[in-house]
Amino acid sequence: MRAFFWSRRVDSERQWFMSIEQAIIEGCQKLEICLPDGARWRLGTYLRLLERWNRAYNLTAVRDPEAMVIRHLLDSLSILPWVKGPRVLDVGSGAGLPGVPLAVLRPEHEFCLLDSNGKRTRFLIQVAAELALDNVSVVRSRVQDYRPENLFSSVVSRAFATLADMVADAGRLCAPDGRLLAMKGVFPDDELARLPPGYRVMGVYPLRVPRLDAERHLVHLASAPIS
Repeated sequence: MRAFFWSRRVDSERQWFMSIEQAIIEGCQKLEICLPDGARWRLGTYLRLLERWNRAYNLTAVRDPEAMVIRHLLDSLSILPWVKGPRVLDVGSGAGLPGVPLAVLRPEHEFCLLDSNGKRTRFLIQVAAELALDNVSVVRSRVQDYRPENLFSSVVSRAFATLADMVADAGRLCAPDGRLLAMKGVFPDDELARLPPGYRVMGVYPLRVPRLDAERHLVHLASAPIS
């Protein structure tokens, strides 16, 4: 009897992975992203870990695995063309978004996932270990207190309060020739109007996330040259 239930559990797990991997493949094709070897397994395993940890730690409000593919993985990967290496910082990484999906697709870049919450950083450490992401480091710290040895080529954020807050707290972490990339929903007119001096807008790009019926934009900021 025990063997019967174990077999059913294995079959269920296999079906779950097949369904999620197919959704990942189809979504990445629509984003015109080529998945490197092992990427779909890593992305599927990441969602499985997130689903399990979510039951106890409430890491994300999205519970349905197929919705996670759209609202987490594909949403994160939609900014891939703008991410510049070799060093990338994910500020306020939370459950690892967008840092983990980007790290899976860009193994040649070094990613730092920064968050001040202990349960989130424990989850991120577990993810990096189980997915064998050698290009990922996890730092538990408030962004205001973080003092890295080297600056970053790209500083990305998916959930920072405002653009003004992002440049005030994280702008100093970006290399002089680097880029600040802020993921937003609707076009952030008010936030752009309140951008403090010292930074210039390089572009605001509409993002097309497959099967997501909501607006998404990416704001690309850079340090303004000193005149």
